[in-house]
Amino acid sequence: MKHRFLWFLLLTAVPGLAQQKKEINNQLQSWISLNTTFRINDHWGFIGDAHMRRNNFVADNSFYFLRGGVGYWLNENLSFITGYGHLWLAPTTPGYTTFADENRWYEQIAYATRVGKVSLLNRFRSEQRWREQLQNDQSTGNYNFSNRFRYLISIGIPLSPKPFVPQISLANEVAVQFGKTIVNNTFDQFRAFAGIRQNMGSGWSFDFGYMFVSSQKASGYQYDYNHTIRLFFYYTWMKKKGKSAEPPALQYEDE
Repeated sequence: MKHRFLWFLLLTAVPGLAQQKKEINNQLQSWISLNTTFRINDHWGFIGDAHMRRNNFVADNSFYFLRGGVGYWLNENLSFITGYGHLWLAPTTPGYTTFADENRWYEQIAYATRVGKVSLLNRFRSEQRWREQLQNDQSTGNYNFSNRFRYLISIGIPLSPKPFVPQISLANEVAVQFGKTIVNNTFDQFRAFAGIRQNMGSGWSFDFGYMFVSSQKASGYQYDYNHTIRLFFYYTWMKKKGKSAEPPALQYEDE
């Protein structure tokens, strides 16, 4: 009788879990950042970027993020970067005011090339993340650790040989994560971007467009669909005079 009761619980509970209805939270966001690259010689350099993302277009905080790193360029196509980033994540519970801290180390490999006139970037990034635990709008002093792996492909399509005519910019990125606290949301995010990239001269450029971000929450059946207006500025400084600026695809940096 005991075993029959256990089987009954399994047969009734498991289908209920499997049929949990997917819940989607659609929100409008804006995302602005400044991304810099400083090349001190042919092989070594530094990167630094700052990000601000807001919810309800510009009305509410989402996060603030700062990142720095050291880079090694094997050549103008292949680069290796490692560094540290810190994120301040805004609370989503109404009335709460405490931001959650996230400390992050990362390593990345990026390979840029051209197919005809089209620029192409493949980037793999590994991140080690320590995310602060909050309770009742206060820090607990504890952090959850997880690893995240991200793959991005970015494409730049020129519309004219003239440098001040914008090019079409397209990108897709997938992120998965692993750790003791990652149970139902191994798939973390999917990002898709479409817009323009504009050369401003003197090492400056920007891209502007629409980014869709699908983010799976810890429950496994709840998702945020972020419809994001994105404006990213880029600056590249090269020590060696007369050397061409970095290929636009290699400048692509995001949170």
